[in-house]
Formats: sequence, structure tokens, C-alpha cells
Amino acid sequence: MSGGGPLARALREPGDPPLRPLPGAVAGLLVELAAPPRLAAHLRAVHDVAHQLVDWVRLRRPALPLDREAVLFGAATHDIGKVAWVAELSGPGAAHEEAGRRLLLERGVEPRLARFAGTHAAWDRPGVGLEDLLVSVADKVWKNKRVPDLEDRLLALLVAAGGGERWAEFLALDEELERIGAGADGRLAFQAAFPVRT
Repeated sequence: MSGGGPLARALREPGDPPLRPLPGAVAGLLVELAAPPRLAAHLRAVHDVAHQLVDWVRLRRPALPLDREAVLFGAATHDIGKVAWVAELSGPGAAHEEAGRRLLLERGVEPRLARFAGTHAAWDRPGVGLEDLLVSVADKVWKNKRVPDLEDRLLALLVAAGGGERWAEFLALDEELERIGAGADGRLAFQAAFPVRT
């Protein structure tokens, strides 16, 4: 590993498979907050998967309105509330969701971008849009967890937007999620290599 403390390494180590870096503003915020290194590693893994999903949707449905910036920012910050609720990094809990949304808003992040910290686990609520579903799917499939109801919601939006046959869209989405899920062991190992506490 290269030099620097665990947080610095979590933000820049390449990973296997290689993980994209977080947006500079997000990385800076994590440093400012002295975020747990494991949180930074997790956010990088989910952000990288969100990149893959957004690219796939754009290839399949180029005319579909999609706020790429929102999805990537949302994936990069969805669990940021865990800086205050560190126990939720290794155990269950939802207190980090609203805490994360508030934290981002207090730092001047637009509500349209801060919302993902509060909604990434609320994909089954009415009015959830494409961007929210993509962040939620990324937060599951990074570790190769498949949630059929969540995937069905995403599939319904893709079918409605493209007019294709549901079975064909299902097969395409399933194949993409299988491809992404195949890298889960490497992402899980990357995250586990970093401590929960600084």
C-alpha cells in the first residue's frame, strides 16, 4: 500500500477490481469529517458500481432523462451519516439516513443531491425516481445482493421509457447485474481492509 493514513489510502488505493475515485468535493468532505476509513472504502465501491449502472442505462436508453451527476453524488454520499452513527458501519440501523441528509444540507449541498443520504433505503416508497433506484441498486449489487422487488421497480421504469419487451429488458438488466456482482468479492475485500475507526 502507498503512504498516508488509512482514510487517505481508502480514498486513493486502486482496489481489485480497480475502483474509481470519489468526486473531489466528496473526498474533501470525508477528510474534513475525519470519516472512518471503512466508510470511505464503502462509498467508493458503491460509487464505482453506480458509474457502471449509469453507463449501462445510457447505452440502453440514450434518450431517457437521467441526472448522472445526481446518481454519482448520491452513491458517493449515501451513507455519509455513518460518520455520526459509526456503529451502523458494522451493524444494523437507519439513524444515519436522516443524519446524513441533514449533514449534507448543513454544508450547502443542494436538496436534490442531499436526498440520497435519506432515501437510499426507501426505494419502496411512492414517487421514487430513476436516480433514487439506481443508487439503491448500486448499494445492493456492489456486494452481489439481489433484491427482486427493487430490480422490478427499476425494470418497470426502463420498460416504460423504452417501449421494449419486458422479458428482453429483464434479461439485459439481469445480465448486467450479474456482471457487476461478479466483482463483489474484490469490493468486499477492499472495504474489509480498512478499519471502522480511525
